[in-house]
Amino acid sequence: MGGRVMRLFTAGLVVLMAIGGAYAADLPVPRPLPSPGAYFPPPVTDWGGLYIGANGGYGFGSSSWTDGHNPGNTLLPGGTTTSSGSTGNFGISGLLLGGTVGANYQTSALVFGVEADLDWSKIKGSVTTPFCSLPVSATAAGSTCETKNGWLGTARARFGYAADRVLFYATAGAAFGDVGAGLTGTGAAGFSPATGNFQGITKFGWTAGAGVEVAFTPNWSAKVEYLFIDLPQGKVCNLEASCGVDAISFTGITPASDTIKFTTNVVRFGVNYRFGPW
Repeated sequence: MGGRVMRLFTAGLVVLMAIGGAYAADLPVPRPLPSPGAYFPPPVTDWGGLYIGANGGYGFGSSSWTDGHNPGNTLLPGGTTTSSGSTGNFGISGLLLGGTVGANYQTSALVFGVEADLDWSKIKGSVTTPFCSLPVSATAAGSTCETKNGWLGTARARFGYAADRVLFYATAGAAFGDVGAGLTGTGAAGFSPATGNFQGITKFGWTAGAGVEVAFTPNWSAKVEYLFIDLPQGKVCNLEASCGVDAISFTGITPASDTIKFTTNVVRFGVNYRFGPW
């Protein structure tokens, strides 16, 4: 009896082993595990190629008027003093909105590029000081020196480091813009300059800053950046209809010859569309 049971158990074991072997033959062969030193780098966004975009932001800074022939317009019998004068620095601020065009070249994680932009600008500011008062009569007192910027542009180089979809960059280059100057207020309205009559020129200077750009699709990215822009001191206003006169003496009227300083800090946001890598 015991021998019969043993033979049945052995036969069943053989059948199970055969069935298991048949199923095992049909199973996929497992892939070997990677060695501990293997490294699979994440995908890296390609920042290379041409791009266009739009930007908007806010500028804040300072301006000043200086004139070597303007003594602050202190009235004295027979004329004025001969010392030079200045408004000192006064605040300017306003919104900007414009467009951007650029190109990048990427090697490994380093990104080199050039970028240009042109913005409509409402940056302006004014101050009332003795310098701004026209030296004619008491009715000319109270006029205001106002500086305003109608448009602002830059042409810059960019150097950045790409961490996949995030690009950190520094930038520097040329800056240019329209700087206007004019006398406003009750004093100006009482004399020859009409309120809002500005004289302006295009000034050239420099800019530098930094920013962060994030790619949220293969072609679209958004950025935030800071730029410091300096349009150096230069002669802007010499028309009586805009800036009045410096002095009245026995020899006649001394025309204004005002030089204007314009510096601003710009913080702006932008969206770019990249046409693809080179």
